[in-house]
Amino acid sequence: MKQLDIINAFLHGYLKEDVYMVAPPGLTSIPPGKVCKLKKALYGLKQANREWFAKLSSFLVSMGYTQSMNDHSLFINSSEGSFTSLLVYVDDIILTGNDKEEIARIKQALNQTFKIKDIGNLRYFLGLEVAKSKTGIMVNQRKYALELLTKVGLLACKPAPTPIDNHEKFSSTGSVPFTDIQAYRRLIGRLIYLTNT
Repeated sequence: MKQLDIINAFLHGYLKEDVYMVAPPGLTSIPPGKVCKLKKALYGLKQANREWFAKLSSFLVSMGYTQSMNDHSLFINSSEGSFTSLLVYVDDIILTGNDKEEIARIKQALNQTFKIKDIGNLRYFLGLEVAKSKTGIMVNQRKYALELLTKVGLLACKPAPTPIDNHEKFSSTGSVPFTDIQAYRRLIGRLIYLTNT
C-alpha cells in the first residue's frame, strides 16, 4: 500500500464556465478597470475541486482504470491475475495491488501528467493509522484518540468503566453552563467521528 500526494492539484483543472477575477496586486500588464478571464482553476475557487477531480478521473479512465459505482473516489484496474486499486481523497492517493509493474506504470504516468510526491508506504490516512504485519493489515485510530485527549486536557486521566459518579444528582439550576459552546460542539463532533469510524 503506497501513498501519493499530487502537487498543486487544484491548478490542473480547466474551467468550463466563464470566471473573471480582479487582477492581483503587482500585475501591471492589465490596464486599470479591466479583469482577467480564468482558463484554469485557482485555489479558493468554488469550481477548483470539481474540475480537478474531473481531470483526474478522465486521466485514470484513459489509463484503463474503471471508476467504482459504489464509491466514486475508487478506481480499479483488473485483468487475469492482476489487480490494482487507487483511492482518491482530494489530492491524496492510496495505491495498492498485486501487480508491481502496474503500480510502477501508474505512478510514472501520474508523475508525468500531474507531478506527484511519493510518500512511501501507507502509515496514516484521514486520522487512521495503518499497520502492516505478517498476519495482515490493522487499522486503528490510536493517534486520533490521543490527540483528542490532549486537546481537551484529559490525556493523564485514568480510565474508568463508568466515568461519572453513580450518586451524582443532576439539576437544571445547580450548575454553571459551558462558557464556550463552540468548543463543546467540536468535542461532540470529534467523539461522534471517532465512534462511527
